[in-house]
Amino acid sequence: MEYPDALLLFRVGDFYETFGTDAVKASGILGIILTKRGAGSTSETELAGFPHHSLNTYLPKLVKAGCRVAICDQL
Repeated sequence: MEYPDALLLFRVGDFYETFGTDAVKASGILGIILTKRGAGSTSETELAGFPHHSLNTYLPKLVKAGCRVAICDQL
């Protein structure tokens, strides 16, 4: 991973999602629900996300909390 200290937001459809430790961190900072993808399977991982149209609300909160943020958008 080239930027291990950056929190990564993936654009997935109409949402920006975070996974694993990024999801745990983002959910705490943003006050959003932390859930799991693949619950009960060996590939279970934490997941937290928010609607893409809310980026202007949530991105400043992450930055103010001291996070470096990388955004992966669909092309």
